[in-house]
Amino acid sequence: MCTRSIKTWSTPVSAEESRLIPCILCGGEALRPYLACEGFAYRRCARCGLVQMNPQPLASEVARRYQEGHGAAYLAYELANEQAFLELQTLALGDAGFAALERDLFAKGQKTLLDVGCATGALLETLSRRGWETTGVEICTPAQVYAQRVRNLDVRALPLKENHFPCHSFAVVLASHLIEHLNDPRAFVREVHRILLPGGCFLVTTPNIGGFQARLFKNRWRSAIFDHLFLFSIKTLSRLLGDCGFEVVRVCTWGGLAAGSAPAGLKRLCDRGAKRFGFGDVMLIKARRCGGEML
Repeated sequence: MCTRSIKTWSTPVSAEESRLIPCILCGGEALRPYLACEGFAYRRCARCGLVQMNPQPLASEVARRYQEGHGAAYLAYELANEQAFLELQTLALGDAGFAALERDLFAKGQKTLLDVGCATGALLETLSRRGWETTGVEICTPAQVYAQRVRNLDVRALPLKENHFPCHSFAVVLASHLIEHLNDPRAFVREVHRILLPGGCFLVTTPNIGGFQARLFKNRWRSAIFDHLFLFSIKTLSRLLGDCGFEVVRVCTWGGLAAGSAPAGLKRLCDRGAKRFGFGDVMLIKARRCGGEML
């Protein structure tokens, strides 16, 4: 997969109430300075290696970013890049073996799918046309209204846990470029585990702090932004999933060099290497909810 040159959207850096927190992955309190950015900073846990914004803004402050003031700008950004994002998501799902998963689940009559952080609903609409029984979650009100009214999709405006979905509601849960925005990724993954069918599939996409671009650009990396509270590596995200009752069944990465940063031939070579050897800028982890048949 090749990546397009798309500017990462983020709310402007602002003064918000924040506090120092221990590592959410292992509870460690030895957090070493890692990336110093303008107006915020990341620390790396000395015990497990998780990189997290610290001090971290309160959850109420983070929620306000998506519900007050910047919602219209976020919707405009999503609409302007909608086709490119859809193509990238479709390619990523292809790398993760989604077509085979779809055939297996449809043969069993399991067609329920939840997309958390579904933005304008472009992917949900595509999957609905393929026969999935789709539900979405999107806390940015303008984007949620657009998905619901323009695309006629079932998209909820509340955060995942506040929707109180019954246990074992979904065969598949998608979360693309969402988990890095959350104050409590562990609680989120536990809730995904609860609402998945036994053996159900969780596909989570997020920037890869262990990738080549992150190591090269450091605090100028395009994913070291104000809205990203956590920067996972394959190791740290896999550990979080394992701690919450998932088994990792596939890992994909892509994006060796950003578009325009190198000659086309070198970029193609680096992109192929990133995909093959796992040092890409973005990663997708496919995980199975333990306690059921392998999907």
